[in-house]
Amino acid sequence: MKILILGAGKMGSFFCDLLSFDHDVAVYDPDPKRLRFTFNAQRFKELEEVREFDPQLVINASTVKYTLDAFKAVLPYLSKSCIISDIATVKTGLPEFYAGCGHPYVSTHPMFGPTFASLSNLSNENAIIISESDHLGKIFFRDIYSRLHLNIVEYTFKEHDETIAYSLSIPFAATLAFAGVMKHQEAPGTTFKRHMQIARGLMSEDDYLVSEILFNPNTPEQLMKIQSQMAELLDIIKHHDSEAMKAYLARVRQNVE
Repeated sequence: MKILILGAGKMGSFFCDLLSFDHDVAVYDPDPKRLRFTFNAQRFKELEEVREFDPQLVINASTVKYTLDAFKAVLPYLSKSCIISDIATVKTGLPEFYAGCGHPYVSTHPMFGPTFASLSNLSNENAIIISESDHLGKIFFRDIYSRLHLNIVEYTFKEHDETIAYSLSIPFAATLAFAGVMKHQEAPGTTFKRHMQIARGLMSEDDYLVSEILFNPNTPEQLMKIQSQMAELLDIIKHHDSEAMKAYLARVRQNVE
């Protein structure tokens, strides 16, 4: 299969390495320096090269900020039968784009990022495949993710956004709150150091990505739940209520079992 990957960043390079031994893979990136270490694949610096390559599948691995722009730029060089796909964390604008693009499409979300996940061992990670996607496209990505031993879940675009608000917005917001009150520690404890490691990882992410995840329309409801929990915990601590604390901790332990 001829596969074009848009973007030679961490995820683009990951999919190139994953697919290039079984398929004819080309990678396009407008920055030639990012293609220096692309291995076992054709390297395209100009979109005109895409027309001659004539891919059957495009995997858009551009950063979230440029996902739609990358699609719009490459579409004129693709045959109508070419399946286009994205692996974006944030799907804002994509359902509307796919509806009018004139191409079969498949949208997925590998729920592992290069910041925290070990890309050499993904057996404990997950992937989402959007149910509205083209049938053949879904089969292709289901096969890829199965070979990586990922747990695969199929959601609609709406269900995906609701899930992301819960699984990403809550930890992102909690981490930002932690980092927002931090000051230098001469002798930090183990728990503090682990939280700080997560905070530094989050702060290394692209600002646009973090913002778009938190701007998810479903996020405010989740943050209100955090506020409610903090208010309850603060009241228990202020009153030194041992019985209430015991009950609170018991409830939290059930949540994390």
